[in-house]
Amino acid sequence: MKPVLRLGLLWLLLVGHALAQPYPARPVKLIVPFPPGGNTDIVGRFIAQKLTDAFGQQVYVENRGGAGGTIGAEAAAKSPNDGYTLFFATTGTLASAPSMQPDLRYDPVKAFAPVSTLANVPVVVLVAASVPIASLQELIQAAKAKPGQLKFGSAGSGHFVHLAGEMFKSAAGVDLLHVPYKGVNAALTDMLGGRIELMFDGPAQYEPHLQSGKVRALAVAHPKRLARLPQVPTTAEAGLPGYELASWFGLAAPAGTPGEVVARLNGEVLKALATPEAAETFSKLGLEVAGSSPQQYAAMIVEDLARWRKAVKAAGIKLE
Repeated sequence: MKPVLRLGLLWLLLVGHALAQPYPARPVKLIVPFPPGGNTDIVGRFIAQKLTDAFGQQVYVENRGGAGGTIGAEAAAKSPNDGYTLFFATTGTLASAPSMQPDLRYDPVKAFAPVSTLANVPVVVLVAASVPIASLQELIQAAKAKPGQLKFGSAGSGHFVHLAGEMFKSAAGVDLLHVPYKGVNAALTDMLGGRIELMFDGPAQYEPHLQSGKVRALAVAHPKRLARLPQVPTTAEAGLPGYELASWFGLAAPAGTPGEVVARLNGEVLKALATPEAAETFSKLGLEVAGSSPQQYAAMIVEDLARWRKAVKAAGIKLE
């Protein structure tokens, strides 16, 4: 047998052996598009460890922060679609940022193969205790009686908290004045000081003030009540069924990742999310455990992207 032919057959055998190896046959990288230490990093490392335990191969986190998560998202979108690069997706990277920045160098729908949702943070309608408003309907009535006078704060124009307020305005048919701050803490300080009346945000950061009575929760924009705020009605229960909103975390892979790999990842992620450890870890972060099929997650991304684009257009927000 000629040497060239012999080498060719050997190469084919090696390739065939590699392809026959079960996934994963080597370490897997999970890109978390934010710096270490935050909720995204904590949840990302939790999922990475659970997948490591399940696969017997290391799933390691690579933090690639910057530009609100879009730098990491672009890197993940351009990675090989062989299942060895995963992406920790967020509302910001696949919904709100693309709705405000149409020139991003990745398509939030076409560039990724969704695996599963991981967690969500339902929005809560929050008012300062000094505001004489005790229910969501009272808030809507007050806003209609004084158009543009009630003020809501955010961590800056285009931030999730800002757009949550814009979506509320649209759903309730009211006019509120947006006051942007450099961070949620600054906005919260002014709400506690009575300089703004309300905010639309996840509940975790506000819990001490909810417990002390300095802040009131009027409703949660979620299909069901939150376990941590069982006395607070949903927006539907409070008379505004059209307002449901949450920020979310999810797991995705580059588009074109083999279906069997996505299915394997989905199965292991759902097992991890069903553990008491997940419930405890996420609860401490103010998160609700989620979990979905790849198809459900894909549909949710499309739906959320459309909603964010509508809110951004209505608010006239343009980010360069």
